Amino acid sequence: MNILVSACLLGVNCRYNAVRKEDKMALKLMEKYTVIPFCPEVYGGLPTPRIPGERVGNNVIGKDGSDLTQYYIEGGKEAVRLALMYGCKFAVLKERSPSCGHGKIYDGSFTGRLVEGDGITAELLERAGIKVYGESDIPDLLED
Repeated sequence: MNILVSACLLGVNCRYNAVRKEDKMALKLMEKYTVIPFCPEVYGGLPTPRIPGERVGNNVIGKDGSDLTQYYIEGGKEAVRLALMYGCKFAVLKERSPSCGHGKIYDGSFTGRLVEGDGITAELLERAGIKVYGESDIPDLLED
């Protein structure tokens, strides 16, 4: 089965601060599934490194006050397109991210405070019928 996975969880150098940080449990997904790595920020046109962004309502605002929303929307659309192209039934995404977060995201104050909500990519994937999980759900996905 094919699954879409946030590329940063697999150690791809695409995080906002260009620091590689792989998740060992995410790498184990490759033992059970065919993993399709994806970074919506990069596919949306943002560079690595980039200004950190947080979701504020329907927008994503950069720490410098810039409006990054369109980049995040474009990246989310590409994630849906890729997931559907490969027949992915679910995605494992980076928690708390303004793109990939599901259930809890940063509140837009850049203070580390969390609020209920979804990132733009997570929201678009769910609307397309693709179940979204965070990296903390990986152990459940690896059980037989």
